[in-house]
Amino acid sequence: MKNKITGRSAFLALLKDEGVSHLFGNPGTTELPIMHALKDQPDLTYVMAMQESLVVAIADGYSRASGKLVACNVHVAPGLGNAMGSLYNAQFTGTPMILTAGQQEQGHGLMEPVLYGPLVRMAEPLVKWAVEVTRLEDLPRIVRRAAKVAMTPPTGPVFISLPGDILNSEAGIDLGRSTRIDARTRPSDEALKTFAARLLKAERPVIVTMDEVVKSDALNEAAELAELLGAAAYQSSTPYGSHFLSESPSFIGTLARVQKAARDTLAPYDLLIALGGDPLRMSVYSEVDALPDGLGIVQVGLVDWEIAKNYGAEIALKADLKETLRALIPVLKEMGGATLAGRAKQRLAELAPKNWIARRAALVEQIGRSAARTPIDPDFLVLQMVEAMPDNAILVDEGLTSSRQITALRPHRDRYDYHGLASGGIGWGLPASVGASIANPDRPVVCFSGDGSAMYSIQSLWTAAHHKLPLNVVIANNGGYRIIKQRLLAFHGDDNYVGMDFVDPPVDFAGIAKALGCEAIKISDPRELRATLASAFGRPGTKLIEVMVDGKV
Repeated sequence: MKNKITGRSAFLALLKDEGVSHLFGNPGTTELPIMHALKDQPDLTYVMAMQESLVVAIADGYSRASGKLVACNVHVAPGLGNAMGSLYNAQFTGTPMILTAGQQEQGHGLMEPVLYGPLVRMAEPLVKWAVEVTRLEDLPRIVRRAAKVAMTPPTGPVFISLPGDILNSEAGIDLGRSTRIDARTRPSDEALKTFAARLLKAERPVIVTMDEVVKSDALNEAAELAELLGAAAYQSSTPYGSHFLSESPSFIGTLARVQKAARDTLAPYDLLIALGGDPLRMSVYSEVDALPDGLGIVQVGLVDWEIAKNYGAEIALKADLKETLRALIPVLKEMGGATLAGRAKQRLAELAPKNWIARRAALVEQIGRSAARTPIDPDFLVLQMVEAMPDNAILVDEGLTSSRQITALRPHRDRYDYHGLASGGIGWGLPASVGASIANPDRPVVCFSGDGSAMYSIQSLWTAAHHKLPLNVVIANNGGYRIIKQRLLAFHGDDNYVGMDFVDPPVDFAGIAKALGCEAIKISDPRELRATLASAFGRPGTKLIEVMVDGKV
């Protein structure tokens, strides 16, 4: 005979069995059954954030910094509406997430009470699957399916609407079992040989890597392929993770998200090897195409929508990157032999003066010339921050204009040591860093944010302080939306910056942080940067370091 269980208790038991250890949320009336059931689940940590967009962004950061399935619960229609911007970010990065919202009791919704809305229709455009539970007996099947769908490539968020009567009812139900689909496929032997032959034919190959390198845990294999070929390697134009090992002799840097600059960078090459998603995602329209004429493309990845999405590929392999590269590298060695080894050695020697290591050394020397400037040069701030960070620190980056050199200065060394804004929807960085810190309690986390971005989600500092996280938030305060000023001037020749300044009155970030329970420091003198940052990064607790930087355009 099946044991009787309430919907609210079954829901939490199912989450735990799917590997969920934290429930991120902001409670409302329709979520009270879940809050009621939490008292019987002491091993499921509830993480409260002060607005629904923060709830989803914190969960997003937790998943991106751990690779795990996450669950978050928001409040009915307005709460889901608040969460939509962060849900857009999670969709963009393919974050495996179960997002739930309490719903009015079935039948009561027909009367359109206060806060009612069609939750499934609202969520559908941004999730892989959206569903409302209509019978308690269906709850286990729905949660199990949601976890499977979220975790199966292409990974991504799913949504479940939970009516109050379902959560409060009781029945004898079977909770079922968890399922994970192993998608670590590799191409056929014939396809691998064809692919290898095309790589060996190229005289000047270039590799461009994307986020599937992180999801597949293929950083080492991607670097080994590049060094075996002696090929130059770049991160894609939207590098929102550790997409290549920076200190590999093959790594050059990040492609520009400007069509002409990307085209000029790729022009010397005769074959683009795309590892993962879209290698040339741009931002602003240009009449210039980012892909040089005649540059062939071969591509590997599990997300078929991203393969040859904008540019046709000579060879396209739908397969897991790590498994493919593991199988491809021995084939290349056998087919290429001594000729390949000699050619790779020569190519790597040619890359040495311009690879990431060499470029960093030159950049450090260049930035050092601005050490005494006031207001503080943003590039000098970034250099001091990077050099003050512990080796095992995780960096969450939403500095926008102030962080332009961040990936050129701090090396990627493991798949979870860097997380950047992906979709362009600002305000993600602060709450994401809270999630990253919760996921990695033994690693210090540094969040680098612009002042404009920070004001979208500043109240996430309370959650960090409440959980006493080892989190350091560095805010580059340039007094406004500098990136918008830059674009207004560049695209329209207009320097009349309406609605882009925070100067009347100025925003006191240190004061806000103190009010939210954090230690706060304000720096205006560049001579204080290195020692102050190093000291802060070495102490426990949540700190905000506000740095007054040059905001001129």
